[in-house]
Amino acid sequence: MAELKTKENNASVEDFIHSIKDKEKIKDGLQLLKIFIEVTGEKPKMWGSSIIGFGKYHYTSARSSQEGDWPLIGFSPRKQALTLYLMSGFKNYEKLLKKLGKYKTSSGSCLYINKLEDVDLEVLRMLLKQSYTDFKEKNRKQLLQ
Repeated sequence: MAELKTKENNASVEDFIHSIKDKEKIKDGLQLLKIFIEVTGEKPKMWGSSIIGFGKYHYTSARSSQEGDWPLIGFSPRKQALTLYLMSGFKNYEKLLKKLGKYKTSSGSCLYINKLEDVDLEVLRMLLKQSYTDFKEKNRKQLLQ
C-alpha cells in the first residue's frame, strides 16, 4: 500500500498563505484562517504543502483498507477556488447550503468557493461549526492529540 503524501507538518501556515500569488486569495485565505480558528478553537497546521487543517483523527478506509491521519476540517486557497474540506459531507446541511451563496461541492467532502464575497460569511461560520462539531462527535474514538 502506498504511503500518504499529505501529512501534518510544521511548515508555517501564514508563510504558505502569503506565498500565494493572487492578492485576493491571500486576503480570503487570511480571513478563512481567522474563521476556522474561531469556529474550531484549534491551532492550524499545514498538511502537505497546501492544506491548512484543524484537529486530527485517524481513519481506516473500508473501500481500500488505506489508513492514516487527516484533519477534522480544513481549507486550501487553491488557484481555481477556495477549497474547504468538510469531512462530514453535505447531506445534513442542505438548509444552510441554500443560504450560503455561490459555491460548488464534490461528491465527497469538498466545498468550492471562488471568493469569499460570493458567500454569506455568517452562514459559512454556522456550516463550518456544525460540520466540525458533528464530525468530531461522530469520530470521538479516532481523535488524535
